[in-house]
Amino acid sequence: MSNIAGRVREVFRGDQRVDADALIARLDAVRRFLTAVDGLLPDADLVPAHTLVERAGTRLALSRDHTVVALAGATGSGKSSLFNALAQLELSPVGVRRPTTGVTHACVWGPLEGANHLLDWIGVLPRHRFVRESALDADDETALHGLILLDLPDFDSVQRSHRLEVDRLLGLVDQVVWVVDPQKYADRVIHDSYLREFHRHRDVTLVVLNQADRLPPAEVPRVLDDLRRLLDTDGLTGVPLLATTAIDPTGMVGLRNALERTVAERQAALRRLAGDVDTVVAGLDELVGSARPAGGPDDTAVKGLNRALAGAAGVPAVTEAVERAYRHRAGAATGWPVVRGWRRLRPDPLRRLHLPGPTGDQTDPAESLVAATSVPDPTAAQRSALGLAIRAVADRAAADLPAAWPGAVTSAARSRLGDLPDALDRTIAGTDLGLDRRPLWWRFVGGVQWLVTLAAVVGLGWLVLGYALRALGLPALDNPMVGQVPLPTVLLLGGLLAGLLVAALTRPVVRWAARRARARADQRLTARVAQVGDEYVLTPVRVVLGSYAQARDALRDAARR
Repeated sequence: MSNIAGRVREVFRGDQRVDADALIARLDAVRRFLTAVDGLLPDADLVPAHTLVERAGTRLALSRDHTVVALAGATGSGKSSLFNALAQLELSPVGVRRPTTGVTHACVWGPLEGANHLLDWIGVLPRHRFVRESALDADDETALHGLILLDLPDFDSVQRSHRLEVDRLLGLVDQVVWVVDPQKYADRVIHDSYLREFHRHRDVTLVVLNQADRLPPAEVPRVLDDLRRLLDTDGLTGVPLLATTAIDPTGMVGLRNALERTVAERQAALRRLAGDVDTVVAGLDELVGSARPAGGPDDTAVKGLNRALAGAAGVPAVTEAVERAYRHRAGAATGWPVVRGWRRLRPDPLRRLHLPGPTGDQTDPAESLVAATSVPDPTAAQRSALGLAIRAVADRAAADLPAAWPGAVTSAARSRLGDLPDALDRTIAGTDLGLDRRPLWWRFVGGVQWLVTLAAVVGLGWLVLGYALRALGLPALDNPMVGQVPLPTVLLLGGLLAGLLVAALTRPVVRWAARRARARADQRLTARVAQVGDEYVLTPVRVVLGSYAQARDALRDAARR
């Protein structure tokens, strides 16, 4: 056994201490990550992170004075014999029938009361809990006070419930001692399904080649070297590898020393949780990557969105109505007073759309909540263009994001699509189209028209009065002359011609001013529609991009050690 004793003195790994405050900060970063991605990423991808946060919080809240070490192994590896040898008591059943260990047994060094809450959380039944206290050798066991040693069921058991129990407990314990035997140490099940998965938990992993006494002394180094090669392939480089035998006390020295050091350091729980954080962060890294998201969609996509929104909102129809309404109202204000009344009988183009009419009035506010305007509904082509514009915004915004995020960005961009029609309608109805004030030049031209019309009426009345006096045989009026033309005739014809001339000169000015009014209305409507697009499309997209940035920063903080 001298060769075995020499190999068990292999240096135990895990000299670096884990700062509890730093670990808590990393766990808090994982919590921030989960908060940032809540509702944005598939829940199935976040289960390990949620499990980590829950388990870590519970483990840190329980006893920090106890270290939970599990003996895990395959059928026939002798872990129950190892368990009994460490406890120096027959606690776990040993026999030839396989599997022998069907339930988890726990041995506690020190008072059981302080470990009960931890064992309750782990799930070890009270009747399977034992205390390693003896008046005869209490001083000999002082170095292990605080150790909770578990004997797990066989992970290759034919009983599926045994395998599930092992998998559950392996996620809870602080340290795992993998027990292999000379016959099955290279079995693919333990290497592919278990050891390889623990490559980020090297600091809390220990491998023992048990039953080394069954090998010739010269074969022990060769088998250990071959097992070391397999462990290196599994990513467990540097993990302590010991040779043990339960039938010889000298064959337990190395394992016991390793456990005493683990108990003395009180670091196993922190190292285990640190490894869990490393595992979770590595799994989440592909969901986040390292891309720095843009602040939002680019200008080209936003302009395309605004054009599509303007088309869907009926902005072209409204601006055309503004131009026609300006001409209508200008004609009513600057036209010949005789025909103004006839012009007012024609409906104002904006009133047809339930937009501000000639006096600036508007649809009743309560009614506008149901149907703000009568702007024509968007055509199929306009709806399609809007959908494509929203898709372009999402695609441009998510262009550099990892594969898990474009779907979330697209969903955010479309999240309020159903509310857009009513929002656009209310926006159109509530936009000041710039037609409420009557321009001063309308009043001036209108006053001129009234003057020339009055002159024509005075001239006409004067002429009619002269003809009436002559018809009655009364003395005729002495009409002043303007050159060779009587003044009443000049007033009548001059008033009519001046009215026509003013109307002719005003018409191109009205058309020019109407086009300007249309351009102003288009600018105002486009700006208001863009605000709707920003609120209903761009803001949700920015929220997702902001969540991505928060998740990326949180995961970066969680990765720091």
